[in-house]
Amino acid sequence: MHNESISTIKRSSKIAPLVIDWRRHFHRYPELSFKEEKTSKYILDALESMGIYDIQTGIAGHGIVATISSGNGPIIGLRADMDALPIMENTGASFASKHNGIMHACGHDAHMAMLLGAAKLLVEDFKNGKLKGTVKLIFQPAEEDSDEHGLTGAPYFLKSGIINDLDAAIALHVCPWRYAGELQVNKGPSMANIDNFSLAIKGVGGHGGYPHQSYDPIWMSSFVLQGLYGLISRKINPLDVGTLSVGEIKGGTTSNVIPETVQIKGTLRSYTDQIRSQLIKELEAIAKLVEPLGGQYQLDIEHGEPALQNHPEITDLFISTAKSIYPSMEIYEQPFGMGGEDFGHITKEIPGAMFFLGCGKENDETRHLHNSDFMINEEALPIGVTLLTECTHRMLNGSDYFGGEQS
Repeated sequence: MHNESISTIKRSSKIAPLVIDWRRHFHRYPELSFKEEKTSKYILDALESMGIYDIQTGIAGHGIVATISSGNGPIIGLRADMDALPIMENTGASFASKHNGIMHACGHDAHMAMLLGAAKLLVEDFKNGKLKGTVKLIFQPAEEDSDEHGLTGAPYFLKSGIINDLDAAIALHVCPWRYAGELQVNKGPSMANIDNFSLAIKGVGGHGGYPHQSYDPIWMSSFVLQGLYGLISRKINPLDVGTLSVGEIKGGTTSNVIPETVQIKGTLRSYTDQIRSQLIKELEAIAKLVEPLGGQYQLDIEHGEPALQNHPEITDLFISTAKSIYPSMEIYEQPFGMGGEDFGHITKEIPGAMFFLGCGKENDETRHLHNSDFMINEEALPIGVTLLTECTHRMLNGSDYFGGEQS
């Protein structure tokens, strides 16, 4: 292990109480997507207290990009998301949410705190002449939800042009199914394309005692549902990654009236553009089953996040950095799952990667993301600060990724 790496571990440990305080503040005062006004102000004050004043605000509502630079050299982006979820907290923590029905149940409080911790160390390193290039600290709102235009926070950062000069972008996400001190990484597609669908099956309503006088959309929907649930097993190559789930069915208001319409809503998940297109095409074909039965349909697709594409060389840099700093660290190489992550918008345009940082506690039942009892093991926080800081050092100071020698 290099002396610099040992130093970073010690420095991260030294500021760990501050990082924990930041994280607990964010957890105590969560804000929903596009409403992160006070969260943004708190981050701005923290950055300015570190001596960072090259700061752009108001991106995607309350987003921040703070820049630390020594002039010429690579430009690296470090990203943390800011928003919370509409969930009633049930953790019993002393710093539990004070905002009724809103909770940091996906670890964004930890993400922001770790990025602030890395910022504090990186500012010192730039001042001491240890880094050459530029770091952009990206605090992004609205990862969890979209606005009236169907957009989450990341597309607005790309549209603004503020991060389009990045040579690489890095993000981390806490991971409750791994213990603190463990890491999960993956090259290539790592989280899913998200497409939500709404299918209206339209018939002719009537009296339940005279079904022959109607065109029953509930009856038609029974054939459609069979088609939907058979789509993955019979239309998609088993070696490809794709799935479909129905989450909502609505039709009818009383027992003796056949309704005019049945509404089916669900989600499509995939890892490649080819499977994404195929799922939508097959969904359209299944919807047409209602036509020979006397019905009509309307199918609407809402396109969400693209698949998270982890750059192989940046992922290798995560692995080599982690192994160098923490030789005994368990590193698991496998995809992160079929959830969505709007960092995928950024990795589609800019070489980038996300790593999952273990935050579980041994002998403690796993608390899943997006659950009311979700809580991290705060021992993960200084580890995240160290990894973000060291990865940045290696990317700026002649890493293999930029064609130099690994430091």
